[in-house]
Amino acid sequence: MVQKKKKKIAFTLIELLVTISIIGILIAVGTVAYSSAQKKARDSRRRGDLKAIQNALEQYYADNTAYPSLTYGDGEFATYISGGIVPTDPKDGSVYNATTYSSSAYTICADLAQDGRGASDADGDIDDICVMQLQE
Repeated sequence: MVQKKKKKIAFTLIELLVTISIIGILIAVGTVAYSSAQKKARDSRRRGDLKAIQNALEQYYADNTAYPSLTYGDGEFATYISGGIVPTDPKDGSVYNATTYSSSAYTICADLAQDGRGASDADGDIDDICVMQLQE
């Protein structure tokens, strides 16, 4: 009777290090891509929120011949927003900056995730997207 030798399956230290390195690289690339996708999604939401606020302000103006008093989030203005809630920044929940605001004019700005690409607002800060009144 001939006995067969059992093969041992073993990995060398080099093979294990290479495998762990490849997995580490894949995790790093995935994390960067995921982070970038989150930033783009928040920026897209900010653009949509500002457009919704602008549309609601213009509807309010059409009904009342003036923009809401004090700030755009006061009083009955929220009824002009879909869902009745004034949108806030998706990252920290803060309200969007009204850099200028009166009963006849407004400018509302939001900082996008990639800073430094927009125009300066009244305070000299760099804001990447702003909406203004459409009524003259």
